[in-house]
Amino acid sequence: MARSAGGLEFLAAAKEMLVNAKTIEELRQAQAVILPLEYGFSIEQLAAVLGVSRGWACQLRQRFIRNAGKPAVSFVKRGGRRRENMSTVEEKAFLAPFLDKAEKSGILVVGEVKQALDSKLGREVALTSVYNLLHRHNWQSPVQEKKRHQASPG
Repeated sequence: MARSAGGLEFLAAAKEMLVNAKTIEELRQAQAVILPLEYGFSIEQLAAVLGVSRGWACQLRQRFIRNAGKPAVSFVKRGGRRRENMSTVEEKAFLAPFLDKAEKSGILVVGEVKQALDSKLGREVALTSVYNLLHRHNWQSPVQEKKRHQASPG
């Protein structure tokens, strides 16, 4: 036998939100609370009516209830670099001496950058991380530069 739906104390807030919903997300959250409590829908029936999976229907209900009867934003754009070693400003400051030296001599020794990065972070990083760091700051290897200049006419 399935559990009975909880959140009866939020039924009035859900009905209010159903009338004043500005987004489809708010509408679905309100319906996810109202339909099981008022009409006895199971989670499978609720999911079918809302056009979402069982898990998502449950999430909609729980977000509304956890947020104390207020619409909860579920589609927050995450973006960004969540596993960054340094901020972009710190990276720029870290790379400045290497890029200045490379500009004067025409050569950037990636191994030196890697050693300095390893010591700065206190652990060993992959060589790919160093190349990604350099590319984030618009560094091009001399081989790529040469190919690009040969490809462009004039």
